[in-house]
Amino acid sequence: MTAMVDSSSVARPVRAPRGTAISCRGWPQEAALRLLMNNLDPEVARDPDRLIVYGGRGKAARSWTAYDHIVAALRTLGSDETLLIQSGKAVGVFPTHPDAPRVLISNAMIVPHWATDDIFWDLEARGLTMYGQMTAGSWIYIGTQGILQGTYETLASLARIEFGATDLAGRWFLSSGLGEMGGAQPMAVTMLGGSALVVDVDPRALARRLERGFLEREAPDLDTALEWVRAAAQSRTALSVGLCANASDVYPELVRRGVRPDIVSDQTAAHDLVYGYIPRGESVESASRRREQDREGYLRDVRASIADEARAILAMQTQGAKAFDYGNNFRTQARDAGVEHAFDIAGYVPHYIRPLFARGSGPFRWVALSGDPEDIRRIDRMILSEFTEDDHLLRWIRLAGERVHFQGLPARICYLGYGDRERFGHRVNQMVHDHELTAPIAIGRDHHDSGSVASPYRETEQMRDGSDAIADWPILNALLNVASGATWVSVHHGGGVGIGNSIHAGLVIVADGTPEADRRIGRALHNDPGLGVARHADAGYPESIALAKGARFRIP
Repeated sequence: MTAMVDSSSVARPVRAPRGTAISCRGWPQEAALRLLMNNLDPEVARDPDRLIVYGGRGKAARSWTAYDHIVAALRTLGSDETLLIQSGKAVGVFPTHPDAPRVLISNAMIVPHWATDDIFWDLEARGLTMYGQMTAGSWIYIGTQGILQGTYETLASLARIEFGATDLAGRWFLSSGLGEMGGAQPMAVTMLGGSALVVDVDPRALARRLERGFLEREAPDLDTALEWVRAAAQSRTALSVGLCANASDVYPELVRRGVRPDIVSDQTAAHDLVYGYIPRGESVESASRRREQDREGYLRDVRASIADEARAILAMQTQGAKAFDYGNNFRTQARDAGVEHAFDIAGYVPHYIRPLFARGSGPFRWVALSGDPEDIRRIDRMILSEFTEDDHLLRWIRLAGERVHFQGLPARICYLGYGDRERFGHRVNQMVHDHELTAPIAIGRDHHDSGSVASPYRETEQMRDGSDAIADWPILNALLNVASGATWVSVHHGGGVGIGNSIHAGLVIVADGTPEADRRIGRALHNDPGLGVARHADAGYPESIALAKGARFRIP
């Protein structure tokens, strides 16, 4: 049976309200409303007219009609009720209690045997489901800043492990993709003192990154780009350069010339073969036409282009470049396209991020619901004065304050682990109570976190005990966050690496200055990262086992 898609509601500009006047029945509901709207703000979303936020086709709501129904439900939602969202569509409001989540979200879940691209996207086209990526459909995307900090942490860890350094001064980095995820790469490199050449075939993507300060220069051709980045590396000067070209042309050409970067990666949306990677010889416009006129031939060319880029990366790696897959399923697509040794390219999590995950540390974020940037700056100053034992955190907060351009509602992100998240949440709630902040703060995180993902090609690749594909952990994470009283909780399928390849969960909790919120913060922001420690302790990581021995939770 084919579902009819209601198209009566049309696209329109969306921007989250600012200030302290609310249109919902409480700040928790208002927070969900504002962050849903913020995900679709033109400053934030990649394609807001189609409800697409980032990551190929990651959406905030299933349709504009569904969006309108969600907004209407949030505005009438009581403080003892819970709204259920089924793949971007409101399907019911149920009586619960004040400490229960106000919203529960499940996106893109499909019975495993049917979890293929062809089946999923057919169901999506029929209006029966929605791809929520990670933070698109859970309403806690904060623009390119979100991935900027994760890229910064990844490259800082790479510098320590591969070069024995605290930064990337004197090194140059080659990558591709300047979309909502990849657009963070050039700034992350320059924050660490390195130079970057990032390739993208879409001139609009380069223009957007230049306009917003994530990219410093655009080179007219490859020769100029190489001259700039290599000179910067030689002089230990930070510089980011963009080049409008196709990675499947540029990477093999560099190999042909014998040019080797210090670090090489790819951040195209390669998990989505249809929309995420444009093959050589195609412009953005011609690719759009070919998708409609010759889908089979187009996909054949996409796979061939990915294969050529992957072979070039492997050649650079053989020559001494530090190569890594940044979690976009690039290696899988290359292997499926015939590159036998694609997985010789390192995955970034097992090599650079797992030591952080093992301590319950991951990408933690907060959003000023007031819309006032000064609220974020006040929290920055609090961190600088109260987390003085963490030099790496302090360096990031200072750099972010100087360099990060807010998109939509002002927000900040950092890596915080077990213990520190709870400490932070209580302190922010006190700041709201004491009127140091002008409105409540929504505290959340990426789904890409310590104990909330099962993703064998990314977050759980090469687990110590072989438990890469065990998906009980993200489900337990979501259930525990519901029991802990998070403001909203989400479970998604396929984010980051595509349908069939991951299950993950997220939460948001609102600090509104009340004692009730403080109790919920004490549970949720303890238990959420605590489960990450427990998950890694169960897998046999010694640092996790040691940390769990002094924790408030118990491992039987």
